Amino acid sequence: MKCIALLTLIFISYSVKATIGFEDAIFPELATSSRALAMGNAFIAKVDDASAAFYNPAGLGTVRYPHLHLSNFQIELNKGLIGTASGGKITDVLSNTSKAFSLDGTRQLLLSRVGTITHSSFHALPNFTSRYFSMGYLISKKSRAVVTDAASATGFEFADRFDQGPYAAINLSMFGGVFKIGTSAILLMRKELISTANPTQTINLANSAYYNGNLVDVTAGAKFTLPITFLPTFAINFHNALDKSFSGSSGAGAPTKIPRGYDVGFSITPQIGTNTKVHLEANYKDLSGAYSGISATRRFLLGAEFSFSNVFFFRLGYGDGFGSAGLGVKSRKLEFDLTTYAVDTTASSFRGHEDRRFALSISSGF
Repeated sequence: MKCIALLTLIFISYSVKATIGFEDAIFPELATSSRALAMGNAFIAKVDDASAAFYNPAGLGTVRYPHLHLSNFQIELNKGLIGTASGGKITDVLSNTSKAFSLDGTRQLLLSRVGTITHSSFHALPNFTSRYFSMGYLISKKSRAVVTDAASATGFEFADRFDQGPYAAINLSMFGGVFKIGTSAILLMRKELISTANPTQTINLANSAYYNGNLVDVTAGAKFTLPITFLPTFAINFHNALDKSFSGSSGAGAPTKIPRGYDVGFSITPQIGTNTKVHLEANYKDLSGAYSGISATRRFLLGAEFSFSNVFFFRLGYGDGFGSAGLGVKSRKLEFDLTTYAVDTTASSFRGHEDRRFALSISSGF
């Protein structure tokens, strides 16, 4: 009987959904762009690079030149994880940093920092992108965790997601580029678990504990640009346009379905000097309300990008109720972006609790 009770407790601690999760309503893209994040994630009208496959495939029509970037990656850490890894003795920083990138190591570190949320995200996106076409492979890992109560059997909450798969995107421009449409498809293989566990016990999750499944995820979008001063642009982008669910599940079952929803945006791009221009954009995420319980004020995003000779960039934004900023350098062979942005960790309120994050992306190739 004692064994049965113990097994039951373990099963409950791993199967009950935690309150922590991912911010898919405001950041629904499978691979976010640090450039976009610096602009508050208001990017569906501007996007003109490889991230168009996820933000708006119609944006491929404004790609300036083709490139093959095999070392295209982005890493994100939040203030909570940085503080957790660097806290304590200076001699412990290296070992703590190593622990912070494993689920059980994070649990150990958070026992002394109850209430601190850690977040890490990494994705690689090797790709070939040209005007009208893009193809590549996505590898993405996201993890979040918090100890809410060190004495509770379910006091450790975590969210762990691993995505991968090949993708391709195409674009069609009409009427001299005034109207653009595009679509992308990825064979998405997802492994995900959002759950709770005992913060005082070692966590060693088997693959069977995760939700696993495959999905052909289609993104579709359009842009309409008026050929007048400031180039006013209207944009729309659909996520999971075919409304498909994950199939071929294994382990604990199929991952939660990606809601079919759409984002809308408007932008202008004034030329303010011979080699200087500014892009101003406003987006509204999830206009269809596919994600319930999220304040409408959190879905409204604003962004600005100042471009100097199309080489150096300064960006500002407002997304999920908080400010963002970033710097960028771009050439044919190298793209570098450094960004800070924030999310609201509460379920539905506006500016409930700020989770400040820092993102670094580097893409090189030819």
